[in-house]
Amino acid sequence: MKISALAVTIGLLLSSPFYASAASTDSLEARLNAMELRLQQAEARAQAAEARAEASEKETRRLAARTTQTEQKTQQVEQQTTALAKQKSFTDGFEFHGYARSGLSINDSTTSSKTDIGPGMSPAGQTGGHIGRLGNEDETYLELKLEHKQKLDNGATTRFKVMMADGQRSYNDWTAASSDLNIREAFVELGSLPSFSGIFKDTTLWAGKRFDRDNFDIHWLDSDVIFLAGTGGGIYDVKWSDDAKSNFSLYGRSFGSPDGSNSTINEDIKNYVLTANNYVGPFQFMLSGMKAKDNEARPNTSADVTNIHAGDKGYHAMVAYHGDSFYGLREGTSKTAILYGHGLGGEVKNVGSDGNLTNDANTWRFATYGTTALNKTWSFAPSILAQTSSDRYVKGDSYNWITFNARLIQEITENFALAYEGSYQYMDLDPKGYTTSNMGRLNKVSGGFYKLTFAPTFKVGDIGNFFSRPELRVFASYMDWDKRLDNYSSEDTFGSTGFKAGGEWNFGIQMETWF
Repeated sequence: MKISALAVTIGLLLSSPFYASAASTDSLEARLNAMELRLQQAEARAQAAEARAEASEKETRRLAARTTQTEQKTQQVEQQTTALAKQKSFTDGFEFHGYARSGLSINDSTTSSKTDIGPGMSPAGQTGGHIGRLGNEDETYLELKLEHKQKLDNGATTRFKVMMADGQRSYNDWTAASSDLNIREAFVELGSLPSFSGIFKDTTLWAGKRFDRDNFDIHWLDSDVIFLAGTGGGIYDVKWSDDAKSNFSLYGRSFGSPDGSNSTINEDIKNYVLTANNYVGPFQFMLSGMKAKDNEARPNTSADVTNIHAGDKGYHAMVAYHGDSFYGLREGTSKTAILYGHGLGGEVKNVGSDGNLTNDANTWRFATYGTTALNKTWSFAPSILAQTSSDRYVKGDSYNWITFNARLIQEITENFALAYEGSYQYMDLDPKGYTTSNMGRLNKVSGGFYKLTFAPTFKVGDIGNFFSRPELRVFASYMDWDKRLDNYSSEDTFGSTGFKAGGEWNFGIQMETWF
């Protein structure tokens, strides 16, 4: 009952007009307070937003400033990169190559100034009959080659090359007085010309003084199989098909004055050599014709001359095979060539270089060599070089010789090998009393020569590769020949005082490098 009365009393109070008015006032005030609070909060948020906007604007201005600085730095870097690129492309176009050999040979019997130790030391060497070179060289010879190549935006290429060479037999460090320093090459090539098409699309034009690009040699004999060189111009790689191409060139060479004296430029007799060098697969077919106006006025200086004038024309031909195996028998390489020359073309190795040949000269030459690895430690490189020549300088003369050579390499470690070389040469020479300024009168001789060499060799690697360099080697060579060969000339090596048949030893040390 008490609880019910209390409830009724409260209900009456709440329903009274006074209380209702008071409650309404309180509610309005509360809403006003809440609204005021919300306004304050909104104002705070607005101020915060304004502050953030100002901060954002400052950051934007800062970023814009940094962007400007970055763009400036980027431009600077691009300019520097462009400058460096130009500088890099300029330096990258240069190449340096070279060949050098230098050695000391010790043998008391070879001290005569007439003695010329080397691959051409035998009487047959006068007409290109070389023997093995290992342990048989006592000179310093070098070639320094500087090239500049570039490729243009249109795809065309250029190449400039200059080569300097020198040969010395003096062991001194200063040899300027006896130097043979000479510029042997100076030429320019233009390749991949965009205006060329068809068979000329991939051709290379050249002009200047040079060795022909496609010369090749037998390294162990230090003898070129074919050596075409001089001053002139030509075009390489005229492609008739994927497997057939041709090179065409015109070289000039100088023979000197008609009387054999030192000539002026106007008196100099020129020999012009026109060559077509053709390739079909591994086969090479080379044909050259030459003409030397007024060279027929040159006398062949000899005591028994029957043909008193040198030739004024000639031709030369070669057929060669460039194999990618050791004669088809095993892995390796091989090259074989047969050469023929007539008249001024009778110098079949150095094409067009001998102005003393007669118009009737005839020369045949055969050359072959190969390389192969016999097993993991032994490598083998045999070669044969032979030549027969008649009516060369005097009517009825003959120069016949053949050289057999073999080099073996036995690998001991990756940096040390033992090299062995053997050479045998037989010659039958009948100069008919022909006389030269440096060898005097030449006499008829025949006989054989042999040389054996042992050469411990050091390399940095690739020890069994016949064509990897540099090499450092010590050597011992023994050579001997038929006594009658000493009579060929009193001025050549075999005729030198103290250097005659009966056996000779050479000991020495040598370096050889190319790159």
